[in-house]
Amino acid sequence: MSAPRAVAVLSHARPGETDDALRHLIALAQRHDMVVRLDRDEADKHPSIAPGPGVEITERYGDDVDVAIALGGDGTILRALREFAGTSIPVDRDEAPVAFERALTGDFETLTLPAIALQHEGEARIAVNDVAITRRVGERVADLAYAVSGEEVGSVRCDGLVVATPAGSTGYNLANGGPVMAWGVEGFVVSFIAPHSLTARALVVAPGDLLTVHNRSEGAVDVAFDGRPALEIPSGGTITAGFVREATDLALLPGSSFYRRLREKFGRLASS
Repeated sequence: MSAPRAVAVLSHARPGETDDALRHLIALAQRHDMVVRLDRDEADKHPSIAPGPGVEITERYGDDVDVAIALGGDGTILRALREFAGTSIPVDRDEAPVAFERALTGDFETLTLPAIALQHEGEARIAVNDVAITRRVGERVADLAYAVSGEEVGSVRCDGLVVATPAGSTGYNLANGGPVMAWGVEGFVVSFIAPHSLTARALVVAPGDLLTVHNRSEGAVDVAFDGRPALEIPSGGTITAGFVREATDLALLPGSSFYRRLREKFGRLASS
């Protein structure tokens, strides 16, 4: 991969923790005759960073960005993946100065991630990890019916329902007792939060099938994309979710693998 010309930066909500890393990245960019690009929101977070050699502040990142660097945790990298979904711009989660150098010289591998595409009232949105549909705090349990490709599968009284990609299957879905899905598996999983039924089971949905969730609760339920509140489904309302095979790109250090990351995150799944 050729070295990038421009690098987009997205940081978390505590800029004081990322100022030093951003300055280090800008210094590297200057040495590589490149530019670090910040949009207006990022520039407002870092008022001490001014336009100049190695730094551009713009209304939008532009199509000539070759790599996006996320300075922060999972929320920041998910925001970056959604921001650059559909552009083929890889997103890199930097964890050490050496990773900055790799990102700027193009010394990384790229993993194309799928997403969940959700349709609600004519509006389309995507989630890289998961979509969570939950009852409101203080409200009674939700009553959610779900169908796959027009065929109703069941109706569950529960605290909520989670639709997760393979990348997101080790998060909220796993906490619900849902299956871990390896990178490269096509399809998505539906699991339930505190179901009031012994027969409610997680379901892996084929990539070409559409999932429809119908809110049969007395009141509205909340919907979050990748952990961020997004919208509500009124009583009697529905949403439709589908699988997008190639939604966004994640930059990885050479030699990274799903199974290595799984072991690092959870330890060995079995031992003698």
